[in-house]
Amino acid sequence: MPSARELADHLRRLAPEVLAFGVIGAGNTLLYMAITWVALPIGAVKASVIATVVTTTLAYIANRYWTYRNHSRTALRREYTLFFGFNLVGMVIQSGSIAIGKYGFGLTEQHDEVAFMAVTLIGIVIATVFRFWAYRTFVFLKPPVDGHEADLTELDAVAGLAELSAEDPQPSR
Repeated sequence: MPSARELADHLRRLAPEVLAFGVIGAGNTLLYMAITWVALPIGAVKASVIATVVTTTLAYIANRYWTYRNHSRTALRREYTLFFGFNLVGMVIQSGSIAIGKYGFGLTEQHDEVAFMAVTLIGIVIATVFRFWAYRTFVFLKPPVDGHEADLTELDAVAGLAELSAEDPQPSR
């Protein structure tokens, strides 16, 4: 079981990443909500899909070049495909919450705009937690340590560094 100090250190190292992800997420959420509000007359689920597609590309660029700028860069096609794929799952979560509001609770676009926005926010929160985990785990890989990263990909960065420092660089005679 990790000590309180180890946990605090881990959270301290994670904080800048969470902060950058949060700032990007907040900006994209505002944009997402604005697009959804403007497009609501064409249907709540369609508006959600349009807003997700627009904000996904902006979120990829911002996360790649700010949040995960120190992480290993892999092929753009690989990263964006995974990023977009995980965003599609996030979109299903978000649009699913809207669909539950519309078809499960009988909300209408003409009379329940505020309720739709509340349901949208709930979906965004759930999808955001999923996206943060997925991006960090699969899209933006942790930076290489010293050429042994293939051996360490399943380990936490701290555990990987501890494992490397524990190895004896000079063979015993």
